[in-house]
Amino acid sequence: MLTYLLAFILFAVGLYSVINKRNLIKIIMGIIIMEHAVNAFLILIGYRLSGEAPILEEGMAISEFVNTAMDPLPQALVITSIVISLGVVALMVAIAVRLYQHYGTFDITEIRKLRG
Repeated sequence: MLTYLLAFILFAVGLYSVINKRNLIKIIMGIIIMEHAVNAFLILIGYRLSGEAPILEEGMAISEFVNTAMDPLPQALVITSIVISLGVVALMVAIAVRLYQHYGTFDITEIRKLRG
């Protein structure tokens, strides 16, 4: 239960950064922290304390397999999420670089003032 709370706190730290910070780089870092918190939560969903790899061996009873096997679906979701978040972060950084080249600042309040 404590690990779920830690994942929630990590998500809250990222959300705080996205909402309250004015620097574009800090906002991007907050989004990255939130993505890692979601990935940690998904891994925790599939974790079992005395779990084994979900490989059914010959002679193993189905009930024993069900009681000891870990769920591989959250792991597959996290791998997919990591790949997607890599593309999203690369796009955000590219947009931030272009905004810096155009406006000369990472401050979003200044960028809003300099429309045009």
